[in-house]
Amino acid sequence: MRTYKFRIYPSKKQEELLNKHLRLAKNLWNELLEHCKQTYEDFGYFPTKNTLQLMTKNYGFYAQAQQDIANRIHNSIMRVFKFRKKGIKCGFPRFKSFDRMKSLHYPQDYPHGGFLLDKKLKVTPFGEIAIKKHREIKGRIKTLTLKKESSGKWFAIFAVEIPKEIPRENKGEVVGIDLGLKNFATLSDGRIIQNPRHLKKWEERLSFIQRELSKKKKGCNNRKRAKLRVARLYEKIADTRRDFLHKLSIELVNNYSFIASEKLASQEMAEQHYGKQINDAGWNMFANMLAYKAEGAGCEVVFVNPENTSKMCSRCGSMTEKTLWDRTHNCQYCGLSIDRDLNAARNILTRATPGQGGSNACDSLLERDVAEATSMKQEAPNKQEHVTGPFSKEVYSQQP
Repeated sequence: MRTYKFRIYPSKKQEELLNKHLRLAKNLWNELLEHCKQTYEDFGYFPTKNTLQLMTKNYGFYAQAQQDIANRIHNSIMRVFKFRKKGIKCGFPRFKSFDRMKSLHYPQDYPHGGFLLDKKLKVTPFGEIAIKKHREIKGRIKTLTLKKESSGKWFAIFAVEIPKEIPRENKGEVVGIDLGLKNFATLSDGRIIQNPRHLKKWEERLSFIQRELSKKKKGCNNRKRAKLRVARLYEKIADTRRDFLHKLSIELVNNYSFIASEKLASQEMAEQHYGKQINDAGWNMFANMLAYKAEGAGCEVVFVNPENTSKMCSRCGSMTEKTLWDRTHNCQYCGLSIDRDLNAARNILTRATPGQGGSNACDSLLERDVAEATSMKQEAPNKQEHVTGPFSKEVYSQQP
């Protein structure tokens, strides 16, 4: 399954009707959620999906979109208990304001469903909506989601079933990637990718318009316009970040046949230190892009445990303690002196592919002497997870 996202341009009447349906969807969500909570308080169990779907009949907008809200409510509640059984923190579904209800979902196309894509997008009951198809869709369209962004722009998102294709042959090199903040990435072949720091470029402008927003009286039109300016600037920053990551990931999977990277818990790291910089870098997004683009490019992507990759010497395997401010790796045993991130990138590649590209499994006399001299040397974990193609969510899932 792949998704295609296109910008749509509804007329003023169509946009009014779309907003009306979003408001109805918001009201339906809140009513169903209130019913679920009340049923649990009265009887000790939640209503079934069938019961919720029966409650959505004749609510005022497209029937399948109504049923989808019932499905989302039920699935959200079930997911809470599923995660809690596994010991994962997960919040209960919340009531939505109009600003938090952003999409209408159509699970089937014509003749059984409510949308048809041709030169224009025909959606029941909005009629034909102008759409900018910047690329052709390959595969069978399964579902449509009409989404309104905070900036006021509307998008059509198609979930498409694509037939399996034979991956093309990739004869590129192997590479390890160490992700960071000073530099976005350091490759084991010595290449350094600078951190563009998208948020920092617009930080002053963002601070200014946010101060202007805070001065506006709640409920007035001036506050709505100021809020829209903030949303548009955030959207511009997000688009710039996404464009950078897309271009970088497609370049890497085309140039390399094997990519080893770290399996980072970026959300937990952001909650502890440097949250703004980590979120701005977009490590999770980059890892997902690498994984799902790999199959079509004939590339294999491996995520390894990042523990001690900065401390371990990529030549002899001995451990050297470092602080975050120590940017050079100086090994006291074998004398290796290289950049800290380059050393980590080589360790990541070695951990993913034993015996290749900087492996410490050779029989040199120096390394045998070092091994004897460092009897207390720690053994680094060698756990790895292989990902090819669109299965990135199993390895690099976001926290709920």
